[in-house]
Amino acid sequence: MRVQLRMNFEMNRQLQADSGLSLADYDVLHALTDTPGGALSMTVLAARIGWERSRLSHHTKRMAGRGLVRTGSAASDRRVTEVSVTTAGRHAIEAAAPGHVELVRRLFLGGLRPEIVQQLTVAMETVYDNIVERGSLPGAELWSVPDR
Repeated sequence: MRVQLRMNFEMNRQLQADSGLSLADYDVLHALTDTPGGALSMTVLAARIGWERSRLSHHTKRMAGRGLVRTGSAASDRRVTEVSVTTAGRHAIEAAAPGHVELVRRLFLGGLRPEIVQQLTVAMETVYDNIVERGSLPGAELWSVPDR
């Protein structure tokens, strides 16, 4: 818990200082830009990043006000609210990513020997698969990423 909380603090601080994005903004933009077409239904996006729909709805409204995302009815089903990344949102995450990746590598992986990183990778993938299989987040079949 201490590592998770401290990493979240450090990542949020770095992102805000370097790019004006919060860690929450980065989470949303990363999920959208990692999806073909750059759009997801609100339900699938909430599941993918592990948020409650209400939190995501409020946050995407703020992001839309800043021009980072668009929200609206999905073309395929007008009852579904879809969130899509804008050109400005895509530029924002592309500008923020190098500093974010460097920080994570430096703070999280920097003190580890390569063989430990390999072992940690295997362990974390196993933990992730277990969470997806046994966790309570609905709709895992909709959002899990088979090719990591």
